[in-house]
Amino acid sequence: MFLAALSFAYFAKALCGSYMKSTITQLERRFDIPSSLIGVLDGSFEIGNLLVIAFVSYFGAKLHRPKIIAVGCILMSLGTFLIAMPHFITGRYTIETTIRSPVNSTNTLTPCPVRTSAESSWKYEEPSLLPTRGCEQESSVSMWIYVLLGNILRGIGETPVQPLGISYIDDYAQSENAALYIGCVQTIAIIGPVFGYLLGSLCAKIYVDIGYVDMDMVTITSSDARWVGAWWLGYLIAGVITLMSAVPFWFLPKSLPIPVDKHDRSCSPDQTRFIKDSPIMTHKIRQEEPANLYLMAKFVPTLKTLFGNPVYTIYLCVTILQFNSLIGMVTYKPKYIEQHYGQSASKANFFMGMVNIPAVAVGMFSGGVVMKRFKMGVMGAAKFAFGTSLLGFFLSLLFLAMGCENSKVAGLTVSYTGVQGLSHQEQSLFSDCNSGCFCSSKGWDPVCGENGITYVSPCLAGCTSASGVSYIKSGNLTAILGKCPHRESCDKVFPYFMALSVLSSFVISLGGTPGFMLLVRCIKPELKSLALGIHTLATRTLAGIPAPIYFGAIIDTTCLQWGYKMCGGKGACRIYDTSAYRVVYLGLTLGLRTLSFIFCIWGFALLKKHLSREEKKALTNGSAEMELLRKEENSCVHGEPFMLGLDCDVDRETDL
Repeated sequence: MFLAALSFAYFAKALCGSYMKSTITQLERRFDIPSSLIGVLDGSFEIGNLLVIAFVSYFGAKLHRPKIIAVGCILMSLGTFLIAMPHFITGRYTIETTIRSPVNSTNTLTPCPVRTSAESSWKYEEPSLLPTRGCEQESSVSMWIYVLLGNILRGIGETPVQPLGISYIDDYAQSENAALYIGCVQTIAIIGPVFGYLLGSLCAKIYVDIGYVDMDMVTITSSDARWVGAWWLGYLIAGVITLMSAVPFWFLPKSLPIPVDKHDRSCSPDQTRFIKDSPIMTHKIRQEEPANLYLMAKFVPTLKTLFGNPVYTIYLCVTILQFNSLIGMVTYKPKYIEQHYGQSASKANFFMGMVNIPAVAVGMFSGGVVMKRFKMGVMGAAKFAFGTSLLGFFLSLLFLAMGCENSKVAGLTVSYTGVQGLSHQEQSLFSDCNSGCFCSSKGWDPVCGENGITYVSPCLAGCTSASGVSYIKSGNLTAILGKCPHRESCDKVFPYFMALSVLSSFVISLGGTPGFMLLVRCIKPELKSLALGIHTLATRTLAGIPAPIYFGAIIDTTCLQWGYKMCGGKGACRIYDTSAYRVVYLGLTLGLRTLSFIFCIWGFALLKKHLSREEKKALTNGSAEMELLRKEENSCVHGEPFMLGLDCDVDRETDL
């Protein structure tokens, strides 16, 4: 029952976490913020973990673990509801466009304002599908703070789930089944993102203000860089599911019967011998350790002992680097699919949920089965995890060859005459065709010309008249609203990209469960909960928080055209240099993984020495115990039992 409850809690938190990543581009556009700030919002979840995880892991192991997990689930649900709050307290989303509502229109729009003043024409580009309410009301600067606080609260609530849940299973499950059980939990946790990304795909198709606006007035589609889906709806659904996951833990006991193979953790060697001899007693309830202040005061010495284990320390270094690569890659992968291969946010999330994540789930489960089937020891698990990670790395190198050329955007990637390969100095949105107009270089309201080139706005395309809201005429040529369709060559490459993504994800995830069991087995049993907590704390502090931020900041450097807020100031990026995006995104991901392999080699050497010391210690202890038994037997033979107080019963000697 605990396994089922913990699996559902893992499912709920994974669903919400993956949905958060699926709304990255939606939040960027809704709050007009760059990718680097989105990285701060995404990393705020780990900030919540940072605040309490060490203390929860250490003190929580001495208290009622199921109830602490239940409280955490409730906090997670409250944080999820808080993230959705800005939608209900801010104004409606306004689309950045020069096209006005067709209501009372006489089809005499003039995208090219001809004026005698050199004053900026930004007011002509101020989008307004709805009446503006003033900068103070429409500003979204403060609204993302609710997302930040909600994600921090969600991180605090998630804190006890992994360290207390995994240690609870490992304490009360038989040793040979623990790996399989943990593999099952992690597999269910991987299924959560499947539904999270599918929920993100569904919500991305629905307009953000559905039910509040007339959809006939919305002139853009879901593939447009200005489209914002109903991001808030998914958070309400995820919050309800997370709240439901808290219910079973209130009815679970503080402790369970301990399997026979773990009695020696709480009994002396003599007691253990007699317990194993008993034909009746197969389980024994472990005496609960009192949660007194003296034991809690030993936190710092215990922490020092934990980090005195060199294998554990190197393991932390490896996983921190691997998690930096993994978190940065996963956070911006849907955006990469959108920008590089021209897919909509809905399709990108669908592919992540239905194609990529199931491969990871199968890989995690298969890793647990392989470990149980071949009865891998610590060294075997380490070699298996390293081998799968290295093979996945070589497969990932092939992504660099699956690139697409940039979209043809006049003045940004090609000249107005169609010449490609513009340098940064040559980029200019102004040319002879729009010299008669006072156009603004700010904003993004693309139109697609008959020549297959996208223009940043109808004004910059030299358009002088418009027909309704669908077509804009420029001389004898016609430009259609929206960006030109994506390159045909990219459509051919994209299936190969997804196939390779599935294969590499499966191979890398094969080593997930063996790698996690290596962490559990390389430390003392009494330090298990603390070690798991510190591991989670370190990876989220040094990987979960900074990785989305610096990945986002580097991606921002490849932006070709920024959107602008109504009241001024840079907003969200509308189009990227896809070639540069591919190089920095994949290069940073692979570079971090390369660095982690250097620490792996060092770790293997330390692990081998550690295992050798443990074997020698075990042999020494075994020899001492056998010597004690021989002395006892000799004493009985020479008639000394009454002098030494020994029990020389023949049956007991035979049993021993």
